[in-house]
Amino acid sequence: MTDISLSFEVHQPTRLKRDFFWNNSLLRKVSPDPFNAYFDKSEDKKIFDRISSKCYLPANNVIFEAIKKFEDSERPFKAAYSFSGIFLEQCQKYRPEVLDSFVSLVNTNRVEVMEQTYYHSLTSLFEDKQEFKDQVLMHREAVWEIFGVKPTTFENTELIYNDEIAKLIEGLGYKSIFTEGIVADPNYVYRPKDTEISLLLRHYQLTDDIGFRFSSKLWDEYPLTADKYAAWLSAAPGKCINIFCDYETFGEHQWAETGIFEFLKSLPIEVMKHDNLCFATPTEINQNNDPIKDLSVKKTVSWADLERDTSCWLGNALQQACFLYLRRLERPVKESRDSKLLEIWRQLSLSDHLYYLFSYGGGPGEVHSYFSPYNNPFDAAITYFSILTDFHYRLKERFKFADAPFEFAKEIDKFTGGSAWSLEGLASELAQAELESIEYHMKRGDLALWAETSLGDDELAERFKRLENLNGEDLRKELLKAVQLGLRGKYDTIEH
Repeated sequence: MTDISLSFEVHQPTRLKRDFFWNNSLLRKVSPDPFNAYFDKSEDKKIFDRISSKCYLPANNVIFEAIKKFEDSERPFKAAYSFSGIFLEQCQKYRPEVLDSFVSLVNTNRVEVMEQTYYHSLTSLFEDKQEFKDQVLMHREAVWEIFGVKPTTFENTELIYNDEIAKLIEGLGYKSIFTEGIVADPNYVYRPKDTEISLLLRHYQLTDDIGFRFSSKLWDEYPLTADKYAAWLSAAPGKCINIFCDYETFGEHQWAETGIFEFLKSLPIEVMKHDNLCFATPTEINQNNDPIKDLSVKKTVSWADLERDTSCWLGNALQQACFLYLRRLERPVKESRDSKLLEIWRQLSLSDHLYYLFSYGGGPGEVHSYFSPYNNPFDAAITYFSILTDFHYRLKERFKFADAPFEFAKEIDKFTGGSAWSLEGLASELAQAELESIEYHMKRGDLALWAETSLGDDELAERFKRLENLNGEDLRKELLKAVQLGLRGKYDTIEH
């Protein structure tokens, strides 16, 4: 018996205001709330309403009817969904009935909910993986609150995957993880190297037959019918077949006029005509199939574009510059301890913003253009980079960040990992840094130099210089006092 998993990624981004730079909104002294200045809520609502009517509600109805049709069968119909947290937020804001229909599907006990990053981000590619973990845990809480389930299968943004990500996901308690089927024969289960979890592979050829080729009259197999597709599934060798596509395939990417809903409605019926096929959730595939071998994936892969790597987000200098800028703002925004600013930064971490900056042509370029709200990738880059710049300006204006972080070490080039961009961050690091490191920097005059040349605080620099003869816990105590005086002065300045 071959297990067939039918899985869907469901995501809608928050879109930036395309005229942010051209309307002279950048670096204004008097500015509206940054969230309202950066993000185009009206556009998000308009698009969400359209896709809800064209895709989510009718597709959910088809899936629900298929579940009911086969609920008493020995081979029931099943499906799985991976919702981004941003998508779930938009459901709650714009079309609660869409969320209700997904909850109804999950309540049938025939639908699995998978985990992903809350913001559908590229944080798994950050050197410091803490933000990635935080977004996964945020998603876990949202799924529990809405659906009352605890996912055991993880699907990273667009199936981004490598050995390191697999180990992180195992450490977070998941039993299986998805990636693209280019790394091995997709019709079997594998074990990521040095882990005890399972690796499930998307069958990209069969998935793309639905997602991309379904309505192409130039395709040799056009038209694709459910009976033909079920025959392909039945003839495929192996233990499992993972069909995994964007849910928006149904009604949005492939319009209703193409017959895509009739195909989806007929597929369970046609699959059940083959005695060697049954539907299964990803968790059931993991439970039913032992890994056939260990598999190492050192080079990062994804399901994106023909390259199946990260080049759709990081393939040109514009994308790399914006990605680097976003990463550089992580520590400053977290040291600010301002939840609203952190939320804005996380909204800016959506992978979609970089996806729109893709500048190559051909088939992939056409796909990127289809999804992009911009006329071209250069307009997208101007908007994204100008908003990152404005956000950086707001951070520095409000919290007095240094030009460069202070990095703690014990000797030259032997860093301890602690760093600080602000007085708030410095206070936190001084409270926990090793005394050996603090004394090393005081002997060299590093703290005073940083305060003077990077933070621009001559008064604090003088306070630090007066403490250069202290040692041990007395030194730590007096340094923290000096920083607190600096913070008090800063907030007094802001108040007045």
